[in-house]
Amino acid sequence: MASQNNSKKRIKYIIPLTIFVVAIVAAYLIKQNPPTQKRGRPSAAPQMNVEVEMIKPKQYQIILSSFGTVRPRTQSELVAQVSGQIKHVSPNFREGGFFEKGEVLLQLDDRDYKADLDIALATLSEAEQGLLEEQAQVDIASEDWKRYSSLPSSQRLTNSETPSALLLRGPHLEAAKARVLSAQAQVDKAKLALERSSVIAPFAGRVLVQSVDVGQVVTVNTNLATVFAVDFVDIRLPLNNADLPLIDLPEEFRNVVNKPSNNAELKVTFRSELDEKSYWHGSLVRTESAIDSSSQQLYVVAQIDDPYALENESSIPLKIGQYVTAEIQGKLLSDAIVIPNSAIYQGSYVYIVEEGVLKRKDVSILWHNETDAVISNGLNINDQLVMTALGQISSGTPVAINGEAPKGQRPPRGGKGDRQQHLQRMAEEQGISVAELMERRKKQRSENGGQL
Repeated sequence: MASQNNSKKRIKYIIPLTIFVVAIVAAYLIKQNPPTQKRGRPSAAPQMNVEVEMIKPKQYQIILSSFGTVRPRTQSELVAQVSGQIKHVSPNFREGGFFEKGEVLLQLDDRDYKADLDIALATLSEAEQGLLEEQAQVDIASEDWKRYSSLPSSQRLTNSETPSALLLRGPHLEAAKARVLSAQAQVDKAKLALERSSVIAPFAGRVLVQSVDVGQVVTVNTNLATVFAVDFVDIRLPLNNADLPLIDLPEEFRNVVNKPSNNAELKVTFRSELDEKSYWHGSLVRTESAIDSSSQQLYVVAQIDDPYALENESSIPLKIGQYVTAEIQGKLLSDAIVIPNSAIYQGSYVYIVEEGVLKRKDVSILWHNETDAVISNGLNINDQLVMTALGQISSGTPVAINGEAPKGQRPPRGGKGDRQQHLQRMAEEQGISVAELMERRKKQRSENGGQL
């Protein structure tokens, strides 16, 4: 019974000790023989095919984009210079109506002004008659003085040899002349008032706002209408500050015009959302003298010579206040590097292929539009620009160019038919049959240890 208890106690201590020893041995063996992982080299085989375009310099015409609203070059407020009732209105004196230079747009009641003119003419006639009478009095006074001065000194009341101006009626004559001048001025004033009773168009134009109509009584300085000239229209166009070096701005200083370097007008093409098929041609005529304080941009002014499409039947007439977009002719760049916008990633870098791998290159963009970008720095001539859209890919990835064999890859061998033709040519050159040629090649291969 005691021996059985001792055996149980020994087993109780031996099992944990055995487990502990086995664990130590296992840990030692693992430490001395750590697991290894075999890593292969990255494959040099191309992982994708790409389209490339060789970078070549070329001439490129810069076209700047802008926008603006149509406004008249000349716009005036017609006001009444005399008072009266409107008796007649021209059929063209309506909002939107066209009129010619010198056309009578409004006629005021002119009866008062005609009467004033008649009174002024009568006053002038009286003044002229008084001047003639005074001239005759001056002649009589001159003759009287001559007879008086010829008398002996004892018979004269004074010994003066020179008559006074009053004696010869000089001041009376000057007063008569002044009355004539005053009467003539009254006549001219009456004629001017009569002329102003007819409101005449100062230029060929169009009525923008009509403020009065027939039968209305107007006074001096009453606003009659707002009119504008129809010979030209102006469009004020803002330019981005970054685009200013890319255009020759028209500047004028004391009648000395700074024209573009090619001595040609800068052409502008206008389009409108009202009619996508219509377009209008114009040109830049001047640059504003100051930077706009609200937008901090420089404005240029373009002019359209045919705003009502009289010569261009494919366009509709422009309206004052109409919103238009503009394409402005900029500089003609020589040796420019131009690439599609689709080849640029995040607006700052592109991919090129160099020695069969992709390489990322940062670029600086001088100018761009919706499709093209002019690169100022980052690309070199003959670089192979990747045109294929790339997803998540890193620089250094092996690629193959479409249409070219991958670098380091042997060209494919010919098929069975090509080999048969090759053997036939060799047999004909040696003057034997194909079977004899095959026998000779087999014999040479056995003599050379299996090598031909």
